[in-house]
Amino acid sequence: MPAHAIIVEKQSDFRWSDPGQRVITVLDYLDHADDLKLRNARVVNLCRDFSYLSVGYYCSLLAEARGERVVPDVATMLELDQRALHKEALADLDDVLRRCLKTRSGEEIPHELHIFFGRTDNPAFEDLAEAVFARFRAPLLRIEITCDGGVWHVPEIEILSPKEVPAALDTLFLEALDLYTQKRWVKPRMKAVPRYDLAILHDPDDKLPPTDARTLQKFVRIGSEMGIDVELITRKDFRKLPQFDALFIRETTSIPHHTFRFAKQAQEEGMPVIDDPTSILRCTNKVYLAELLRGNGVPGPHTMILGKNRVAEIERQFAYPVVLKIPDGSFSRGVKKAENADELDGILKAMFKDSEMVLAQEFMYTEYDWRVGVLDRKPIFVCQYFMSKKHWQIVKHEKGGEFQEGAARTLSVEEAPRAVIETALAAANLIGDGLYGVDLKQNDKGIFVIEINDNPNIDMGVEDAVLKDELYKIVLGSFQRRIDLRRSR
Repeated sequence: MPAHAIIVEKQSDFRWSDPGQRVITVLDYLDHADDLKLRNARVVNLCRDFSYLSVGYYCSLLAEARGERVVPDVATMLELDQRALHKEALADLDDVLRRCLKTRSGEEIPHELHIFFGRTDNPAFEDLAEAVFARFRAPLLRIEITCDGGVWHVPEIEILSPKEVPAALDTLFLEALDLYTQKRWVKPRMKAVPRYDLAILHDPDDKLPPTDARTLQKFVRIGSEMGIDVELITRKDFRKLPQFDALFIRETTSIPHHTFRFAKQAQEEGMPVIDDPTSILRCTNKVYLAELLRGNGVPGPHTMILGKNRVAEIERQFAYPVVLKIPDGSFSRGVKKAENADELDGILKAMFKDSEMVLAQEFMYTEYDWRVGVLDRKPIFVCQYFMSKKHWQIVKHEKGGEFQEGAARTLSVEEAPRAVIETALAAANLIGDGLYGVDLKQNDKGIFVIEINDNPNIDMGVEDAVLKDELYKIVLGSFQRRIDLRRSR
């Protein structure tokens, strides 16, 4: 049984030697599926025509009906066939194109690019090629590049047939095909064909993501070893969500945001999702968290939830400095410290422009914050996040979007104080059984929960410093169990 199959309209369309794959005509694929024994195969559709109801269209349509993973899928064909559907995506590609052009001052700009499985022969446009393939997962693409009124943009994108691959690009095509099949699919004699399809939602432009690009690739690699086909998706891939078995959100979440929309849709599809909409609702709002912790007897800093009518009470309840927070800030954003009444007044006026409620909280300085990662109601990592240099927070945000982060130290769960672990679990278990990062402060008065994060950082060299690859296996194993549970119902 082949791990993957290449489908062409005629054998002569694939003019290259068969590089270990299985080249099959589309008629054989459509009419003799049982004889070919292609169950669970990964399909590369290289037909000549992908228009609606064409033979190429039916090839992908039947592949999806048979439960096979195929590129391009039908949705991609339809979107590329109708410019109105992919107009917004082209605008996003324009931004990537212009970033690429910044490095080519004075050099000639090509009028078109050939992109094979996300690769191009022009190194200066590698980022653009990857972005195009990430958005439109078709094997062979050609894009136009034009300049209107001094502004460069991508006006058109089209799928190519193998006969349209220029002879001069034969080597690029074969290398890209080999790299793609080796990367995305596994040879059956060496490893099992993936039984699980996991989407990881991320933002490649986020300067402060919960998981960086290098670590995301580690999730992909370890997932492959575990029989999980991990695919990185972005906000533009919303329509593709039902194709996956589960969703892992690795973006900073918010309610009026596409991350919440993805979580809601995944939940409605019955897919396991981390983190789920309820967890996002509960964790992203500090007002909710403060009341939840207080009502359940989980220790936290003295906190006051106030509207504009209660501002006068702050000085009666707190000594300066006092910490002020907007309900839905993250990564130290939306958190201010007032040293006196004038600063308090200025900060509150600014915050009340964006929120009806603000949190006032007693200031607790510690050299570091504890972070306990919790998954499935069990601790999986423990870190000490140190304050940024000459600052009172872990992340110091500066003008222009720049930021500085403090150092970090990772401990095994067994090394951490038992009281820290128990307090973290008591807090996280109020939210659910997803993946949470509980932030705590420890001083001579005790241990206090500062907040619970629904999308805690997992980055190479920090959170995985103790468990190494095992941390990724724990997270991915949770998805396996959740998918198996769903399938058993």
